[in-house]
This record gives sequence, structure tokens and C-alpha cells, in this order.
Amino acid sequence: MKTILNADLHCHSVVSDGTLTPEALAERAKNNGVELWSLTDHDEIGGQARAAAAARAQGMHYLTGTEISVTFIGKTVHIVGLGFDADDPAIREGLARTRGGRGQRAHDMADGLAQVGIPGAYEGALKFAGNHDLISRTHFARFLVESGVCKETNEVFRKYLTEGKPGYVEHRWATLKDAVGWITQAGGVAVIAHPARYKFTANEEYALFTEFKNHGGQAVEVVTGSHTSAEYVTYAETAREFGLAASRGSDFHSPDESHTDLGTLPLLPGGLTPVWELLESRIQ
Repeated sequence: MKTILNADLHCHSVVSDGTLTPEALAERAKNNGVELWSLTDHDEIGGQARAAAAARAQGMHYLTGTEISVTFIGKTVHIVGLGFDADDPAIREGLARTRGGRGQRAHDMADGLAQVGIPGAYEGALKFAGNHDLISRTHFARFLVESGVCKETNEVFRKYLTEGKPGYVEHRWATLKDAVGWITQAGGVAVIAHPARYKFTANEEYALFTEFKNHGGQAVEVVTGSHTSAEYVTYAETAREFGLAASRGSDFHSPDESHTDLGTLPLLPGGLTPVWELLESRIQ
């Protein structure tokens, strides 16, 4: 696999909180010039067989993927797994446990919205959840837009569903050690997703990267949909500092909601080890 590559290794389908099927995502990726693709649904690998088959049908290379929710120093951090064995029992059981807490959290979120005069939020959000086990804030946000409470999802997250706002419910996810362990024991590579989004202090971020590497993590998303061009440079330097490979992914969810389309990001900066070089034997 060549070093300079239009790889998109982070996106979501209807199996979690995206709005397109794995097949539609594969077609969109191919049309946008993607050469190596991965579907990384939240805490779920139920779409992997479909995504791999769709990638083959489109003539793209494919890596298995998921995005695992982790609690680290009281915040939710996402760890992308790439190139793992999707039939590995430990990762399948671990993801099932992680998904298990979402149902009660969703009811609690709906209760919080009802208290500020927004009834029916659980049922409304459920309409947007292709997988009811993975009902999430995104599905509630789509309900709030559809019902006219907000004009767009960005407005939702300014007014609701975030810490200190109505409808926010904290949830403890997997540990960083567990998530990295499930991925690496299944033959994959663990990647810190969109690190700039967490707004950690310098010391907190250093602790995240140090612990991640100590547990066997091997890569970080450098070029991703929510990063600025300055953050590409920052996290390229972080990758070099910690001896991590670099990943690239749009974090695409929906044609109507995502600012960055599949395959349209800048290429990785030079002087980095692309994550796919660590996964040559796992590429389908």
C-alpha cells in the first residue's frame, strides 16, 4: 500500500448515528476518490460485513473499524480501532457491554428535556436510530431540529445535551485500557480520534497520550473533519513526539450535517508513518 493515499478511516452509518447505509457510504467514498476506507460505527461492528462487501464491489481497499467511547479523567474520549478481527470474542463482548448503558441514559436524557418543556424526546429520537441499542445525543439532536426546537444540530449542542445544559446525562464508558486492549488483542491498531475536540489542558493531554501508548495504542488522527489546518500541524508534532502513526478520516455522518465529506480532507503531512503501513496484512 502506497504511503500517499486518499484514505478515509473514520465515518458512520445507520448502524450507529449516521444517516446513510454502509453501501451508500462506500459508493460516496469511491465517487470522492477514496482508495482505502473504513466504517467506524460507534461501539458497534454490526455493519462490518456489509461495508467490506460494498468496498470490494466499489473496487476500494478496506479495513475493519469501530469507534469506542472511553471515559478518561471524567471526559468522553473516542478511540478508533482499525484492522482488527471482527469475529474476536473479546472485542464483540466488550462493545456489547459498552452499548448496554445507552438505553437508560437515553431515557434520562428525555426526562431532562421534558423538564424544560420538550416532551416526547425519547420516542422522537428513536425514529432516527437505525440501531435502537445505539440511541445517542445525535438522534436527540435530529429530533430537536425536526420538531422545530432548533434550526440545526449545531444549535442543539449550544443549548441542550452538553454539560450544564438540559438533557445532558453523563455516562461512564469503557476504560482506556479496556478499549485499547480489545483492539490490539484482536490484531488491530488503536487510534486516538480527533484529539483537539477534547479541550484538555496540556497536562491532561500529555497524560492521555502517555497512558494510551503505555496500553499499546499506536496511532492518532492527525487530519480529521473537526481539526483546523493549525491542528493538523499540532498533532503531526504530537505523533512524532510520542512515536505514533498518523491516521486520516472525515468523521462523516450525514450529507446534511457533516461539514467534511468523505475523501475530501488534505493528505497527511509529510514525515509521518501512515497508520495503514502498520496494517498491510489486515487490508482487505
